[in-house]
Order: sequence, then C-alpha cells, then structure tokens
Amino acid sequence: MKAAKSVKLPNPKNENILIYIDGQLYPREEAKISVFDSLVQGGDGVWEGLRVYNGKLFMLHEHLDRLFDSAKAMAFEGIPSRETIVEAIKKTLEANQMTDGVHIRLTLSRGKKVTSGMSPHWNQYGCTLIIIAEWKPPVFEGEGIKLISSTIRRNSPACLDSKIHHNNLINNILAKIEANLAGVDDAVMLDLQGFVAETNATNIFFVKKGVVLTPFPTACLPGITRGLVLKICLENNIPCEEANISIAEMYAADEVFITGTMGEIVPVVEIDGREFGYGEVTKKLHRLYLQKATN
Repeated sequence: MKAAKSVKLPNPKNENILIYIDGQLYPREEAKISVFDSLVQGGDGVWEGLRVYNGKLFMLHEHLDRLFDSAKAMAFEGIPSRETIVEAIKKTLEANQMTDGVHIRLTLSRGKKVTSGMSPHWNQYGCTLIIIAEWKPPVFEGEGIKLISSTIRRNSPACLDSKIHHNNLINNILAKIEANLAGVDDAVMLDLQGFVAETNATNIFFVKKGVVLTPFPTACLPGITRGLVLKICLENNIPCEEANISIAEMYAADEVFITGTMGEIVPVVEIDGREFGYGEVTKKLHRLYLQKATN
C-alpha cells in the first residue's frame, strides 16, 4: 500500500461535508463510485457548476438545460428527471446546512458498465448522479490574474464539440499544466485557426475603445455566465460583439476579464507579459452581475 501523506483542504469546513450519489448521502471519505462507472472508464460524463447566493441556486434552470442537452447529445439513457435532480440538490444543501458561499459540482455519468469496455451498450444500470456541494468563495479573489497563451489548441467542433459540457478535460488540463509551470493563474487557448477561444477554465472577454468583445462560441463553451454578461451589456447599452480575436488583438485590448460560475467576473492584469488595467467597464459589469446574483 502507498504510504499516507498529509493533505490540506483549501477550506477545512469541507472536511465533513456529505456528498450525494444516486439517492444516498455519504461522508466525504466514503463517497465512491464503481470502477466500472463510465467516469472511470473513459471520462464519459457531463457536468455543471452552480453557485448558491443567499439561499438561491443562481441560474439553476439554465444549467440544467445545458446538462440535459449535453446528456442527449451523448445519447445517455436512464437520465434522472429534472425534478429528481432539483430535489437531490436541495437535499444535499439541507443536509450540509448550506445557504450561501457555496459552489456545487453536479455530475451525471453514463453510469456503471457490466464489463470494462468502450461501447455504451455495456451501460445497463442507468446514469450515475453525483452532487458535491462545498464551501467555496469565488476563485481568483484579489486585484486580478495573470495568463499565458497555451501551445495546446482548443478542440474544434470537427473533433469534439465544446457545446457538450463533458468530463473529458485532458485538453484543458494540459493547458493548465503549462500555466502552472509558468507561474501564472491560467492559460489562454486558441482554436485551430489561431483565434482566441477561451482559457483552460473560463470564457474570456476583451474591451477595446469601450466595446466589449468575446470569441464566437465555436471552439469555446458558450458559458452561462458568458451569456449573462452579454445580456447585461444589452440591457445597459454597453456595446458588445462576438468576434474572431487574434493574439495581436488580444494583446492590444484596453481591458480583459474572464467569466465563469467558479470565479464570476475576474479582471486579467497580464497576458504573456502584456499588462492590462482593472478598467471601468469590467468593474461596472462585475457590479451589475452581482446585483443579479444576490438579489
């Protein structure tokens, strides 16, 4: 057996959380799935990240819509109903006495197989539903983050459509490794044509002469927070566009920020040594976002 090593949780409050798996709640160290589950066999699952503000599951149904769309695109069978998933989330939060400052990782796998193998016809048990609710503030709190441009390209729809919010994240993890080795927070990933797609974990926005720009959702996930930011821009007469954005245009931006459920809206202060300020447009959008999230 491997020798036990000391581990340190980012938040000690999460040591005793209860985790939901297929109708049952388990203590953290007892929460396990089968070695025959499709998540283990091939990363064959879909997932969502949700945040809880003041007892409210923010944009819950938008996230569930995407979960079901992803599961349908992957031809999952035995998918739990929307009502079942909502009740499971509420049960998990109540058991953990969580009402605010919480992030939820909602995972739906194709389920357990009767034997090891790739074909979904071995999946005869129905889907596996996993809900992990943790005390977790937005990541990247502070004055802003630093990025590099990754050598790893984001998948094209011709290879693996990013609109499926799937659990096979090797593409993104390789880019994150580059960021870690460079001593920065995350990495910008380009598409196969050399245009900016997203970071390894979030959507990315640029501001140039007061206009908010973000890549077309071709090689990037059209994120829930990304969509909300575009909506906020339209509601507040802030010019915004989807566009093909080259590296040179990225470097020349006046402001840069990233969006995602884990981090909300975070300013970028540096990419490949080019510096950016925490500008007024980014500050305004973050303020308007929090108003929607917390009211």
